[in-house]
Amino acid sequence: MTGRKIRKLLIANRGEIALRVIRTARAMGIATVAVYSDADRSAAHALAADEAIALGASEPAHSYLNIAAIIRAARASGADAIHPGYGFLSERPEFARAVRDHELIFVGPPAKVMAALGDKVAARRLAVKAGTPVVPGVETGELGAARKFADRAGYPILVKAAAGGGGRGMRVVGEASALEAALVAAAREAQAAFGDGRVFLEKYLARPRHVEIQLLGDRHGEVVAFGERDCSIQRRHQKIIEEAPAPGLAEATRTRMVEAALALARAAGYQNAGTAEFLLDGDEFYFLEVNARLQVEHPVTELRFGRDLVAEQLRIAAGERVGAPPEPRGCAIECRINAEDPEHDFRPATGRVASLTLPAGPGVRVDTHLGVGAEVSPHYDSLAAKLIAYGADREEARARMVAALEEFSLVGIRTTAALLRDVIASEAFARADLSTHFLEEHMPRWRPDDGATRAALIAAALVAEGRLGATRGGESANGAAGGAAKARPSPWTALAGFATGGRR
Repeated sequence: MTGRKIRKLLIANRGEIALRVIRTARAMGIATVAVYSDADRSAAHALAADEAIALGASEPAHSYLNIAAIIRAARASGADAIHPGYGFLSERPEFARAVRDHELIFVGPPAKVMAALGDKVAARRLAVKAGTPVVPGVETGELGAARKFADRAGYPILVKAAAGGGGRGMRVVGEASALEAALVAAAREAQAAFGDGRVFLEKYLARPRHVEIQLLGDRHGEVVAFGERDCSIQRRHQKIIEEAPAPGLAEATRTRMVEAALALARAAGYQNAGTAEFLLDGDEFYFLEVNARLQVEHPVTELRFGRDLVAEQLRIAAGERVGAPPEPRGCAIECRINAEDPEHDFRPATGRVASLTLPAGPGVRVDTHLGVGAEVSPHYDSLAAKLIAYGADREEARARMVAALEEFSLVGIRTTAALLRDVIASEAFARADLSTHFLEEHMPRWRPDDGATRAALIAAALVAEGRLGATRGGESANGAAGGAAKARPSPWTALAGFATGGRR
């Protein structure tokens, strides 16, 4: 199936990534097919595509995770290619295999490559074979071996799921008495989340940074790297802020990390877009995992390199050769705004969008599937919008991001915008004092501003009465954290209360 032109593309996903792929395909002259669940009948991606096909019930198992239904939709629509987006089936080897078994083009790596890299133990072995540094560890969750490793390496240690990610099946163990319970709990969570209860152990790094390399590989054996991204700021092992390039990274370290990522990708026979992820401890780095798909944070790389990575994916899938990356320029920062309630331990938030103000201006990009009237259901990921700011240097990008978060306003659903704004405006972020423990170190007592919380309750009451619903502009009513200048108060954004300051 080499050299086949893609004429019609089915996007096996939803939300902002489905819209993202649809827009690029349209620009390339490729017809698009959306799929949707019962909950997404009126969703933006279903309305934006040239065709839309129902999959089934709202639960992912009956819709976006239903391989047979997606293949049927592709065959019925005459699509010749499928883009999996990220999440859902994007890293399932059985899905990639089913797509190719039905003589369709899969916009991603081959199933065998995905299988090898999706298993963290197998990927770790491949990294060792390729000469890529790995965190000291033991490739088993057997209690006796775990105790021996912990005694040798010293506590704390990290228990990790072999077949998954996103913090699920992961436990930090600080002392010997907690080891057995952590192994049992991690295995149980991994089995529930991934259908695979295997776990393994690694030495826990006290204050690492999380840095990843964007890779593109073609079926002709060429692999190139599009720079690095720093994804250190995380909450519960989930990335919330990413930036490119990684600030303060020594050029020699950057070069070694890129070379290690390329060596690993070549050893795996990697094709299409993927990301090699590393933990950075001082000037030393260690292999973490490979994400065999497009990443949520890909826009920061696009802005810095001036390339559309989805277009690159589609060209590679059609058999074209990957080109050398252009010289990178400037800096880009992305904030993931999630539909979560900071007032109640960031539990997922649901509801209907009554009003939405999206920021704009030089260097500002917003990727979202939401609009006035859109509903956020409990069935799917909580990502509501991605704000991306680009500047000639990091400080310009940071200032633009602070302004964008002040301008952002969403009424009807609680979001994490307040937390993100306070992080970006903080002195610690400004001086790039980054680690995966940033929030614990610099914002351990953060909570939403009392005024914002009261305003949110008022807004919710007005939404219930049907008295809000227009899209309007507004500015932050709260000052920035860490000494940044205060914005002019705006009654509208003060009422919305979702995008403004917090208290640490």
